[in-house]
Amino acid sequence: MSSSFAFSGQPLRVGVLGCANIARQFIRDVRGSTRLVVTTVASRQADNAQTFARENQVERALGSYEALLADPDVDAIYLPLPNSLHAPWAIAAVRAGKHVLCEKPLALNLHEARQMAEAAAQHGVVLLESYPYAHQPQTQALLGLVRDGSIGEVVSVSASFGFSAGNPQTNIRFQPSLGGGALLDAGSYPVSLIRLVMGEAPRRVLAMASYASSDVDMRTAALLEYADGRHAMLSCAMDTANHRHAVIAGRKGTIETEYLNHASDRPEGDAHGYLPSLLRIRRGTLQSLPFEAVSTPSGSGFRFAAEAFADLVARHDLAAAQQAARASIDIAATLDAIALSARTGQAVELRIDA
Repeated sequence: MSSSFAFSGQPLRVGVLGCANIARQFIRDVRGSTRLVVTTVASRQADNAQTFARENQVERALGSYEALLADPDVDAIYLPLPNSLHAPWAIAAVRAGKHVLCEKPLALNLHEARQMAEAAAQHGVVLLESYPYAHQPQTQALLGLVRDGSIGEVVSVSASFGFSAGNPQTNIRFQPSLGGGALLDAGSYPVSLIRLVMGEAPRRVLAMASYASSDVDMRTAALLEYADGRHAMLSCAMDTANHRHAVIAGRKGTIETEYLNHASDRPEGDAHGYLPSLLRIRRGTLQSLPFEAVSTPSGSGFRFAAEAFADLVARHDLAAAQQAARASIDIAATLDAIALSARTGQAVELRIDA
């Protein structure tokens, strides 16, 4: 089945698959958009769906995921389910002719990511892995500075993201069967930023990790080596104070960023707790040169990502969607290699096209 949605000036009708907490924030932040509207939510229990819909001002509630995928009044699916459920439900959705905006990481592994991308291409729909920070104007400004040569050739990137995850007995991040662990949850962010800047997957990775009693990784660090001699470093954690930072080092300058998902232009933060996000550039090689702050519009990354997704669908830009899928496949392959290297203590070469 192929998609029947065609842009006619009407917003993309989105259904939410599941009642995850992150879906509440997504629905709140996209409310009022002219490009999409959340019309429906589905849960495995009808009463859960009805309660969630009422609390989040969603018009319709359905008592099964299958009912949502079969609904002709839904054009696209927002998929915030646990990591282990991304592939099966995204594939089911695209086979039903629905476009899919999928929470990161797209899949548990490279095999799943490839299956998802192939299914979307076969059925002529848009599948987009949602990294809210990547659609922030700040990130677009960062990429503009990289591409216009403002810091010269990029030779190194370092990126980190860590936070403190509580409630190990009930938190899905501590459950291996649901795709838990710091690498998939937090590490996918620095891996995706590195992929954005470098434009390709690394040739080889070397990693180390510390593990929880449930056997998910609590902290992972990795060195990425590229075929042309460039390098990147990343770290992620779910047992540290919150931190999120990246340094992009070129031969002629340096860029620093916090690459936050959601940002505010208010120094004290806004009503949702969104704070200003750092982006600054040093144009030159000397430490004595001052950094220059780069100002951009700010807001919810959920809304920026969702509207970018809706625009892809409206244009039926499958070429751009497939380009994004290729980046997601590179990310999945890199995450696979990092996980294997951390387990074995050996460097791992990527085999994306094998």
